[in-house]
Amino acid sequence: MPVSDESHEPIPTDYRIAQSTEMEPIWELVEPWGLGLDDLQYFGEYTAKVKHHAIDRLRERAESKDRNLVLVTGMTPTPKGEGKTVTTVGLGQTLNHLGEDAMIAIREPSLGPVFGVKGGAAGGGHSQVLPMEDINLHFTGDLHALTSAHNLIAAMLDAKISQGDELNINVNDVSWKRALDMNDRVLRETVIGLGGETGGTPREDGFLLTAASELMAVLCLATDLADLKERVARIIVAYDEDGEPITVDDIDATGAVTMLLQDAMKPNIVQTIEGTPAFVHGGPFANIAHGTNSLIADKAAFGMGDYLVTEAGFGSDLGAEKFMDIVCRLGDMTPNAVVLVASVRALKYHGLDMWPVDYDEIDAAGVDAVEGGFENLDKHVSNLQKFGVPVVVAVNRFPDDTDEEVRVILDHCRDDLGVNAAESTVFADGSEGGVELAEHVIEETEATDGDEFAPLYEDEDSIKEKIRTVATEVYGADGVKYTGGAEDDIERMEELGFGDFPVCLSKTFHSLSDDATKKGAPEGWELEVREIYPSAGAGFLVALTGDVLTLPGLPSDPAAADMDIDADGDITGLF
Repeated sequence: MPVSDESHEPIPTDYRIAQSTEMEPIWELVEPWGLGLDDLQYFGEYTAKVKHHAIDRLRERAESKDRNLVLVTGMTPTPKGEGKTVTTVGLGQTLNHLGEDAMIAIREPSLGPVFGVKGGAAGGGHSQVLPMEDINLHFTGDLHALTSAHNLIAAMLDAKISQGDELNINVNDVSWKRALDMNDRVLRETVIGLGGETGGTPREDGFLLTAASELMAVLCLATDLADLKERVARIIVAYDEDGEPITVDDIDATGAVTMLLQDAMKPNIVQTIEGTPAFVHGGPFANIAHGTNSLIADKAAFGMGDYLVTEAGFGSDLGAEKFMDIVCRLGDMTPNAVVLVASVRALKYHGLDMWPVDYDEIDAAGVDAVEGGFENLDKHVSNLQKFGVPVVVAVNRFPDDTDEEVRVILDHCRDDLGVNAAESTVFADGSEGGVELAEHVIEETEATDGDEFAPLYEDEDSIKEKIRTVATEVYGADGVKYTGGAEDDIERMEELGFGDFPVCLSKTFHSLSDDATKKGAPEGWELEVREIYPSAGAGFLVALTGDVLTLPGLPSDPAAADMDIDADGDITGLF
């Protein structure tokens, strides 16, 4: 299909489009998909949680159905992102438009990015989930519950330390920081326990973003409430003077924490602009966690539709790799196809080899800059093909992209890479703008049964072998160097019996390498691993690389500065 020569009228803001959309009551929307009135816990007319008994029923139904899992990921993005969520929502809508039964599952937004640079996570334009303002702000309170549960653990741990410590906790080996759902750089490193005897035991501490909390990962990987409780119990929060782990269960916090999370574990269901049901649940970041929505939402969606379209955060080197090597392994899932989102903007970003980003220079650059960025796109396609999954490239078109710029990308994908590719205008046109993309996805899923899929490493591989595999095969590094106490960390993980865990590498999303300034597909470098610690409740190890941060900061001109609300409750500046 040729690239469209149509020019679009200026598109209203996401908020205005959302406000002008007539939504269907959520209980009426999901009734044809197998959910009744008593299956839902309501948060107003358009948002609900699915109760545990309904989840169990949907899981059973999924066992006897055809299940096509489509993962949406992307090339290395600019700081503004290239439209993975828009593509996920648009593709789900389009599959339904073409007569398939498709569900969507995406992550919940964190207030940090909402008020920072990247924006929300509800999609956009005519491919967004509704009610977008609720979803991007407090929604059903899941992230607040996670924040409270996380900090309850911290408070109970410090109470043990300061109120007669029978556990003999080493205050210099406490691994559980505090959490908040806001970008606030000054809280990364703190000192607590000041104020004399009543203030507790002074020690260094800090905060991380709620999305980076192990509780978020636990919530997203748990299968039911009993499994959630077991996972919470084995979270390691500190070590004693002999180096033995102290768990949440050891500090008697398991029951209270699980109680705080009992509603947060129920997946949220909403609707898209065009009335496709969508699960919005869980929000781990892919640069510091495993980067996908909850397994419980995925399993429920499999019982409702024949297709599930879901996303993995940031580029394929982060979100998609973790989805394949961690989520599919722990959740017993097999992807049938992967959609790789590319954009003219991102390709120019790499072709111009710029850091920091200059959007004016990107806008002024031409086709040569687009072609200069192909090495980044090519590496992501190659990465995904290593998992044995068919790849379709979606060129997410922005209003100022020229026909020539889009055409050279499509020609490169088809002629040079040998993969299907399509222009996507789902932001501007909704399902009408994703027909060719959806047709390619249907073609690929019908041509494969998933037998070719395989993670990149085996459970029995050593920790170093797993890290090296991801570093060399996915990131393009020549090898791995361990700094600080990383070697000692590996020894401790093996002694604790965690050697067979998958590894979640925490890395910058600005580059395929661990250096944010390097664009394209860097060569001749080594991955630096500086710390390795267990997410024992989640079931994986985390390896920190480079200078990645678990608590981002606001920029000098945050998105929050342009947001407002009037006396009638009308919002401006929220995308």
